[in-house]
Amino acid sequence: MQARHSQFAVVAKRRLVFDPPQNETPSLNLPTDPLFWLAAVIAVTLVGLAKGGFTGVGMVGTPLLALVVPPLQAVAIMLPILLVQDVVSVWAYRRDWDPWNLKVLIPGGLIGVAAGGLLAAYVPDAAVRLAVGVIGVTFVLWRWFGPAGGDIGIRPSAASGVFWGALSGFTSTLANAGAPPWQVHMMPQHLPKLVFAGTATMYFAATNLAKVIPYFALGQFTTDNLWISAALFPLAIATNYLGIWLVRVTPQAMFYKIVYVITFAISLELIRNGLTAFAA
Repeated sequence: MQARHSQFAVVAKRRLVFDPPQNETPSLNLPTDPLFWLAAVIAVTLVGLAKGGFTGVGMVGTPLLALVVPPLQAVAIMLPILLVQDVVSVWAYRRDWDPWNLKVLIPGGLIGVAAGGLLAAYVPDAAVRLAVGVIGVTFVLWRWFGPAGGDIGIRPSAASGVFWGALSGFTSTLANAGAPPWQVHMMPQHLPKLVFAGTATMYFAATNLAKVIPYFALGQFTTDNLWISAALFPLAIATNYLGIWLVRVTPQAMFYKIVYVITFAISLELIRNGLTAFAA
C-alpha cells in the first residue's frame, strides 16, 4: 500500500516528460523518441483488435506504453483512444449484444470503477496485475481440463454478473486489466460470437466512459497527452475495423479457442509483470 501511495505521490509532484518548462510560455511538446512511437503503434494496434471483438489482447497495450512513459500517463493517453474505438465498435455491434448480461455487468462495473478511483492511491499496480493473472490462468485451466470442460452454455446468476463486473471495473481502472474477470462471467455461456463481442463492446464502452471522471481527478488529461491520443486516432480506427472484420470471418468454434488462448497468455504475462514489479 505504501509503495502505491509513494508512486502516486511521485507522479503528482514531478512534471511529466512532456510538460513545458517552468517560467516559459506553454507550448505543444510531443515526444520525439522513436521508441515511444513504436510502443504506441503496437499498443494501439493490439487495443484495436481487442475492441474489434478479441477481448483480452488489448490488455498488453497500456503496460507496453507504460514502459516508455509513467503508468498514469500511459492510461491517460490510451483512454481517449479507447473512447473513440468504443464509438466505432458500438455502432458496428449495435444489433449484437445480450441485454440480460449488460443489466448485471454494467452496474457492477460502475461500482468497480468508483472503488478503483477511490483506492487508486493505496492499491499497488503489481498486486492488481498478479491477482488478475492468477484468476485468468485458473479460469482457463479449469475450462480446459475441468470435468467436461465446465458447465458450458449455462447462464450464471445475476450475483455473478454484478461481482465479476465490479471486479472487472476495479481492475480496469487500476491496471487496465478488466478483461479476465469479465470473461469468467461471460465465456462459459458460449454466446454467439457476435453477441459475445457486442456485449463486451457495450460493457467496456460504459466503464471506459465512467473512468474519465477519476482520471480527470488525477490530473492526467493534459493538453500534450490529448494531442498524442489524437495523433493516434487514425491508426486506432483502422485497427478497430480490422478486429471487427476478423471476428466476422472467424468460425465460432475457432473464435472461442482463440479467446481462451489470448486470455491464458495475457494472464501469464500479468503474473510475470506483477511478480517482476514486486521483486524490483
